[in-house]
Amino acid sequence: MRLLLTFATALSLALPAAADPSFWKHEWPDTDFETTTITNWVEIMSGGPPKDGIPALSDPQFIEVAQETRIKGNEPVITVLVDGQRPRAYPIRYLTWHEIVNDTIGDVPVAVTFCPLCNSALSFDRRVGSRVLTFGVSGKLRNSDMVMYDRETQSWWQQAIGTGIVGELTGTELTLLPSWMEGFAQFAERHPDGVVMAEPAWNRPYGQNPYRNYDSSKRPFLYSGEMPPHDVPPLMRVVRVGDRAWPMDRLAEAKEIREGGVVLSWRAGQASALDAGVIAAGRDVGSVRVRDAAGADLPHDVLFAFAFHAFWPDGEWMLGN
Repeated sequence: MRLLLTFATALSLALPAAADPSFWKHEWPDTDFETTTITNWVEIMSGGPPKDGIPALSDPQFIEVAQETRIKGNEPVITVLVDGQRPRAYPIRYLTWHEIVNDTIGDVPVAVTFCPLCNSALSFDRRVGSRVLTFGVSGKLRNSDMVMYDRETQSWWQQAIGTGIVGELTGTELTLLPSWMEGFAQFAERHPDGVVMAEPAWNRPYGQNPYRNYDSSKRPFLYSGEMPPHDVPPLMRVVRVGDRAWPMDRLAEAKEIREGGVVLSWRAGQASALDAGVIAAGRDVGSVRVRDAAGADLPHDVLFAFAFHAFWPDGEWMLGN
């Protein structure tokens, strides 16, 4: 399997979509393109790699926190907690190259996902009714966000909103699980009994960032939509809870914000995965937790401002003014 294209190479090879899905039917013969919420097919673009060109992972292996020697303390991981189960950390150094991990924690089948172009890290319950879905990477983008697909029905899913957009399961919403990105040392300090996903058996330069300097770019990659309002920079990280977004610079300055029934907290200690050529050398962007008034973790996302505006155009910007 060939290596994932670097950001620069992908930029030069990315293909525009056709104005209708006939362009993809040879690649997706089992997808029901007649059932869809897409009204403008030009929104769908190829990111460069073909279907499964970015190989999603299934049946990941784990090691004890104390056994992990490859990952630096500031490297980002996605923390997933399921009641009654040992905490699990999914390193971004692996998800950068695979984007989806299909796993099962206890009796809960989960999909842990990361879209580098939107900085969106979300974890979903893979159950839809009586089905358990297995997700792959379609190679398509919409508003620069990964389009996933499920192997059972070949339906397409928008990662940022966890919703089916093409095929049999169009309109179906996945259940979002509480999870968050933080530095590995922060995970290990809080969960010394936790486990960490082991390095996959793929030939990838794990620990390197193929999207070097992306989060300091002035414009997003493969995005032609509107820029965010209120002069918010398009590549600024925002904390999304439902249809509300808090700019990261506001939270980083305040360290804690209590608004609208939620408590957002920020602490230093997490490197950007989209800055330096080596992830651990990335600048510190901090780690965010979101809880309710009782202290329970809430589902949320830390994504770029342009992506929030693209998928929640009527969303509320929590600017604190």
